[in-house]
Amino acid sequence: MSLQIWTKRSEETLHRNPWWLYKRDRVTLPSGAEGEYHYVQTPGSVMVIPVDAQGCFVLVRQYRYLNRRESLEFPAGGIKAGQDADAAARAELREEAGLEASSLEKIGQFNPFNGVTDELCTVYVATELRQGDASPDDTEEFEVQRLRGEELVTATVSGALWDGMTLAAWAMYQALEPGLGRQR
Repeated sequence: MSLQIWTKRSEETLHRNPWWLYKRDRVTLPSGAEGEYHYVQTPGSVMVIPVDAQGCFVLVRQYRYLNRRESLEFPAGGIKAGQDADAAARAELREEAGLEASSLEKIGQFNPFNGVTDELCTVYVATELRQGDASPDDTEEFEVQRLRGEELVTATVSGALWDGMTLAAWAMYQALEPGLGRQR
């Protein structure tokens, strides 16, 4: 059995800011009823899993205003107008962690909140890292941390790592590297 689709009748932008659009679509549901759907539209985002020469993962700790606490995350950010995902990934790695990568491999995509946004986050693994200069935005402050795989697993299980996008990217990476962080 195939699920029935909704039909978009109209689309309206209710709010615009530098990062996203808040939109409202008028729709016809499969039942024939009419309704509205409110959502956030973005150009997409990227998340980079940097792995250094010693096999440690490079993360950044930053303050997250909405939850009023610090968060441990892989470097990430939104794709800017006119920028492709690869360029955005390299820019975020440089801005947040102060790193350049000779190798950048795309490992997948996910939607961070599919009932609220159309955003697709493209996930990369960065290797062959070299130190550069971090250049965070005015609203950003980062502390770079390096964790071994087992430490990242412990942080995930303990709840110390709580950012949903980082958790999703970490799960993708672990699916590629079975046994990572497990005791043998």
